[in-house]
Amino acid sequence: MKKQKTFILWLTGLSGSGKSTIAKLLEKKLHAMGKHTYLLDGDHIRRGLSKDLGFTDADRVENMRRVAEVAKLMIDSGQIVLVSLISPFTAERRMARALVKDGEFFEIFVDTPLHMAEQRDPKGLYRKARQGELKNFTGIDSPYEVPLNPEIHINTLRQTPEQAVETIITYISQVGALDNAPTDYVDS
Repeated sequence: MKKQKTFILWLTGLSGSGKSTIAKLLEKKLHAMGKHTYLLDGDHIRRGLSKDLGFTDADRVENMRRVAEVAKLMIDSGQIVLVSLISPFTAERRMARALVKDGEFFEIFVDTPLHMAEQRDPKGLYRKARQGELKNFTGIDSPYEVPLNPEIHINTLRQTPEQAVETIITYISQVGALDNAPTDYVDS
């Protein structure tokens, strides 16, 4: 019905890297192109679906599992799903990819050096983590496993959020993800 291919655009990176900013701009661009999307943002997920979880490694794994399952359900319903989530662990990003068909998952590494993310620190979280007020903070006392082979690598020191969106749109266009979906429905 939506006449679009469905897929997940999974933005991963440190807190303060610009994932949410890029995802929101990307969603606006896709809407302007007539695409049906839904954004699953880590901050929103933590206030609802995963409000019962903390920030231990086990809780982070469960948070990623929940988001991946919701994203899969949403692509099953015909949406293009944007996920903006720190998602620090390689194994869980692989798990999310494995839930969908080949060509339905695009990992986007929003690469910002730790010192720059700390400098931005829009929510004051790095400061709290450095002062010991916030435990298990990714990049400080909890690891972030850098994606080795993301489909798209955004270097935020070289690209503005708007340029990052254009890079993403160009890539997914080139691989045919923005083409209209084939019509499988046959009226009998």
